[in-house]
Amino acid sequence: MEKQRNPGVSRDNRISDEGLKRLEKHLNGGTKMTQMVLEQWIKRYGEPARELIKRYRPELEV
Repeated sequence: MEKQRNPGVSRDNRISDEGLKRLEKHLNGGTKMTQMVLEQWIKRYGEPARELIKRYRPELEV
C-alpha cells in the first residue's frame, strides 16, 4: 500500500494574507525575531510585511 503524501504549504498559500496574519500575530504577541528572520518575512511578503514590522517594532530599521 502506497503512503499518501501530504506536501507542505504551497507557495501560493504561503504568500497570502494568511502569512501576513501569522506575522502580525507573532509581532503582536511579542515573539522575539532576529533581524535576519524579519528580512526573510520582507523578502517573501514584500512591502506589506515591512509595514507590519514598522508598526510593531518601530525601533528596528527594516
